[in-house]
Amino acid sequence: MRSDSPSEINSNESGSEVTEQVENQMNEQEDTILTEASGDATAQSIEVDIAAFSGLTQQIESLKVQLEERNTQYMRIAADFENYRKRTAKEKEELDLQVKRNTITELLPVVDNFERARAHLKPQGDGEMTIHKSYQGVYKQLVDCLKRLGVAPMRPEGQEFDPNLHEAVMREPTDEHPEGTVLEELVRGYYFGDRVLRHAMVKVAAPKEDGSSSPEDESSLNNS
Repeated sequence: MRSDSPSEINSNESGSEVTEQVENQMNEQEDTILTEASGDATAQSIEVDIAAFSGLTQQIESLKVQLEERNTQYMRIAADFENYRKRTAKEKEELDLQVKRNTITELLPVVDNFERARAHLKPQGDGEMTIHKSYQGVYKQLVDCLKRLGVAPMRPEGQEFDPNLHEAVMREPTDEHPEGTVLEELVRGYYFGDRVLRHAMVKVAAPKEDGSSSPEDESSLNNS
């Protein structure tokens, strides 16, 4: 049986220590390299994250600007549509009103004829009175219908002449009323709501002309 000598044992131990030292140095170098590599990777990752965040921030700002532009466009379109809706509704209302005015204006001569007949015709017998009541019933029905539509007659007698409401077709000299007073309504005028549907044809008071001078006036003039 062979036993190792002390010198061989020391030599082996010395070689193991050297090998261990070399391995330790290599491990330390590897750790250093890995640490440096990890630090570089972390730095690169941070730089990438910063660049991505900056890009996202720019995109958000761009989207905000686009959103504001779209919101402004929407508000403008909404305002234009509201104005269009109001204008269309007003035009429709004006058109409907004009159609009603034209239709009612065509019916007014019929009302005039009924009123002339009532003023001039004097029924004598029962038969004539029956006919008179019949067409007066139709006249009343027509007048009531016009009232429901908003038609109202003018009552200008005794009022001051107004060219916006009246049409003067006659002048009568008088000293019983001030000049320009409406004395008589010859053709009835009507309102439609708050507007004039037809002007009233009226007779208006004019200043009374002075007569010829009296003998006393003439003598006073000659003696002056």
